[in-house]
Amino acid sequence: MKKYRIALYIRLSDSMSISSQRNILREYASELPEYANAELTEFVDNGYSGANFERPAVQELLDLVRANRIDCIMVKDFSRFGR
Repeated sequence: MKKYRIALYIRLSDSMSISSQRNILREYASELPEYANAELTEFVDNGYSGANFERPAVQELLDLVRANRIDCIMVKDFSRFGR
C-alpha cells in the first residue's frame, strides 16, 4: 500500500507562532483517515515574507510536488502559503 504523503507548510505569523501552527496542523492531520498511513513532512520558512515564493522551504516543497512526491499540502490558512 502506498504511503500517503502530507506536507505541512508553516511560515511565521504576527498572530501565531510556528509551534502553534505546527500543533494545529498536526492535530488536524491526526483526524484524517489518511493519517493512519501518512508520512508527515514539515516545511518551515521563518522570517520570510509571503509576498513572493522566493522562500527556501516553499521552493523545496514545490519541487517535491512537481516530482509527484507530495499528495497533500496543509497550511493553517492560505496567507501562510502566499498572498
